[in-house]
This record gives sequence, C-alpha cells and structure tokens, in this order.
Amino acid sequence: MNRQQGKTVAELFGHPPLAQEGRDRLIAAGIELFSRHGIQAVGLDQIIALAGVTKTTFYKHFESKDELAVEAVRRRHEWELVAWDRAVHELAGDCPRKQLVAYYDVLDLWFNDPDFRGCLFINSAAEFPNPHDPIHRVAAEHKRRVRDHFRSLAALAGVTEPEAFADRYTALFEGTLVLRQVHDRNDAARVMKPAVEQMLRDALGNA
Repeated sequence: MNRQQGKTVAELFGHPPLAQEGRDRLIAAGIELFSRHGIQAVGLDQIIALAGVTKTTFYKHFESKDELAVEAVRRRHEWELVAWDRAVHELAGDCPRKQLVAYYDVLDLWFNDPDFRGCLFINSAAEFPNPHDPIHRVAAEHKRRVRDHFRSLAALAGVTEPEAFADRYTALFEGTLVLRQVHDRNDAARVMKPAVEQMLRDALGNA
C-alpha cells in the first residue's frame, strides 16, 4: 500500500456534504443504513428516525422506501465518482498510467478502513437482480460509468485496445472487491495490484 502518502481513506475521499433539508437528510440516512445493512433489511421507521424527520415529511418527498433507495444509490453514485477521482489524483497526479495503478492503492486504503462496508452498488444490484428494477438499474449505471472511465484512462495511457483492456481491468477490479468483501481479505488490493501492473505493461508493450 502507498502508506508513505500518509493519507487516510477519509482524507482521500473527503466527506459527502452535510444534509440540512428534510429530503437530503432522508437520502443521507438511507445511504448510511443501506450501506450497513442492505436495502431490504432496513425499515422505513429506521430511516425516519435516523433522519430526524416525521413520516409526513418522508411522504412529502418519496412515495416509498424503494423510491428513496433509488435516489440514495444515485446520490452515492454521484458522490463516489468525484471522490474516487480526487483520491486517485491525490496519489498519482495527472498521469493516466499511474492512475490505473493508483486505483489499487486507494482500494487498499478503503479495504483496511475500520468503516469498510462493502460496495453499495454490488450489494444493491444483487439484492434487486431484475435488470429492469429501478434500484438495479441505477447501481448498474454506476458500474458502467466506472468501466467507461477505465476505458478512457487506458486510451489516454496509450493502450492500443482500450475497450478490451477496460473489460479485463474492470473484471480484476470487481473481482478484487469480491475477494475483500466475500472472502474477508483486507489484503485483496495488494494481492491483485501486481496483476494489474503486468496487464498494463503487456497492453503498452514497449511504449
């Protein structure tokens, strides 16, 4: 892990903005509870209690818990895209080759954070496996956006087949998340980082 950077995962990722209004407080409460327990295991009363609002306020903004869940996953998606980009730039600067490797340094920090809860998007898509379910769709959209970002980085790095590289890189990235979350391996990113570095060398050839 890139411990010489002296950064914690919270320092690298930053924090979501504090929620002030009732709707935002409900979304923040949903993100917190869904991340810890899953969507289906959380009751509406728990969300309302954590948000510190009334049931009337909830129904003013959302028709159901599932509607809130869609917005919670979407809001987390928006925040994570920015947070990951900031964290990777903090470690690797503007060099796309270094960024592709630095994703695994950030993963390592995240995996070893005491507040690690797994990937909300993998969990949400698994809880709602129907690809037409709105919750599944918003979780899947996050994963597609991340994969497309890897493709863009590969192209900028000089990889000649960025589409194929993005598929392989994404498979390793998602597999690393599963290795950490399912197998309880907090060293998962360190184990997989050399494979990513070799894959990048092979894709770049002598470039």
